[in-house]
Amino acid sequence: MSSKKKGTKREKNHHSSKIVDANEPVNDPFYASPLYDFLAPFRPAGSQWLTHYVIIIFALIIRLAIGLGPYSGMNTPPMFGDFEAQRHWMEITQHLPISEWYWFDLQYWGLDYPPLTAFHSYILGKIGTFIYPAWFALNESRGYEEDGIKTFMRLTVVLSDIIFYIPAVVYFTKWVGRHRNQSPVSQYIAAAAILFQPSLMLIDHGHFQYNSVMLGLTIYTINNLLDGFYSMAAVCFVWSICFKQMSLYYAPVFFAYLLSKSLFFPKWFNISRFIGIAIATVLAFVSVFGPLYLFGGRITNVRQCISRIFPFARGIFEDKVANFWCVGNLFIKFKTLYTQEQLQLYSLVLTVAGFLPAFLMSLLYPKKHLLPYSLTTCAMSFFLFSFQVHEKTILVPLLPVTLLYTSNDRNVLSFVCWINNVSLFTLWPLLKKDHLSLQYSTCFIMCNWLLGNFSFITPRFLPRFLTPGPPVSDTDKNYRRRSLLPNNILWKLIIVCSYIAMFAIHIGDRFIEPPKQYPDLWVILNCVVGFGCFVMFWLWAYYKLFTLRNKTIQAL
Repeated sequence: MSSKKKGTKREKNHHSSKIVDANEPVNDPFYASPLYDFLAPFRPAGSQWLTHYVIIIFALIIRLAIGLGPYSGMNTPPMFGDFEAQRHWMEITQHLPISEWYWFDLQYWGLDYPPLTAFHSYILGKIGTFIYPAWFALNESRGYEEDGIKTFMRLTVVLSDIIFYIPAVVYFTKWVGRHRNQSPVSQYIAAAAILFQPSLMLIDHGHFQYNSVMLGLTIYTINNLLDGFYSMAAVCFVWSICFKQMSLYYAPVFFAYLLSKSLFFPKWFNISRFIGIAIATVLAFVSVFGPLYLFGGRITNVRQCISRIFPFARGIFEDKVANFWCVGNLFIKFKTLYTQEQLQLYSLVLTVAGFLPAFLMSLLYPKKHLLPYSLTTCAMSFFLFSFQVHEKTILVPLLPVTLLYTSNDRNVLSFVCWINNVSLFTLWPLLKKDHLSLQYSTCFIMCNWLLGNFSFITPRFLPRFLTPGPPVSDTDKNYRRRSLLPNNILWKLIIVCSYIAMFAIHIGDRFIEPPKQYPDLWVILNCVVGFGCFVMFWLWAYYKLFTLRNKTIQAL
């Protein structure tokens, strides 16, 4: 047999027969995953434009399906939950002057997000009031939970995704794909992997929040940096901060990157660029805080807004979360041994120490392909060590992590998949409280299956037509796609052990009643496992940041 024919096999399926090269190098990192198989028919040039609409429609269908379930605080008076908080903010912004937005009945879901959230609530509330005024009647609508308001509120989150998040993700994957000579379909496969991130879908469309607005504005910031539009990047990031203050987790890296591009790269002291960025930043803040000052009681109202945004009086942590302070409190009773002021100082020192290497790398190596890693390490430092962190805040470091689905390195993808699963696991206590167990398990299984994480279950164990991956149509019958685990045996062991621990905690939480003296046993174990995984991933991300500093985008 000639060398040309040696590596080929003829394979038949129910559609047609085809020649498959068993030894052909496979470059697409998602090759032989169900997601790849779903989008592979659109590879012909005449069909590629359809891929855009297929992944967006599929992403919206998943979000709408999640929205059919319960939400935070459903049928739990008197305070209800985040759903009621968002509805209440639409209520007060409709009926009260701007001077009262940050002062009105602070004990009942007082507004505690920056002004852009308030303006967002005002616009959505105007639309809702036009449709049905009773949804947002002042004081009388508290706890309103009829089907109409549920449908409206759910659709506003979907609309926010469509406007802010989805276009930003698609543009990012297209930009990276074009600069790495990837096919359009490969770019859309990466976009689909990002859009199907289960944690964000479950928090925004299940629990109920509008995190996609903040995260979408952050991706627009990255996109503008990729295109070299530095002033517009500054505007987008300011608006991201002014929607949710947690976006400050990215601030050191963006500040260092813009400063470096203005003063050091590509030439020394580009004063015009520096001034342009400074003016754009100031104008962006003025556009958001200006109305509070002009129409809301001058500086007093601005100060009240800022005090509501940064509630240091609440303590180092409130709920159980997988970070240093909550897990460390198991061994060192921080709140007993130290004053509030001391804990604030210690938190500041640890956080700065955590993100300082990322800050310096962004200052000295302002390279586009390093942005996901520098943002990841910086934001994770805030999550692990900063003040007043909530479990939902993991969405902030998870954004730049998930953008690494554009990587061609399967080792990188293995870490991205792993930490996405760990993050979802740490959200389990919250989602369980919201009665979103079905949505949690379904999204976990579906997203891992789509990415090929179950493809190690090959026809050697199951009949070919029952195999959850690799796909029948595009692979040789002897092809065995490995699961998304790294090559390094130590990391492989760590990741597998973490999955075993997560599975064991779920089994214990489901079937074993915790001891009376430790009623939160399973939640605490959840935090401990999550914290350990986050720390190891944080160190790995720093390792990648340092090793890639002299590389190009091809090494992403």
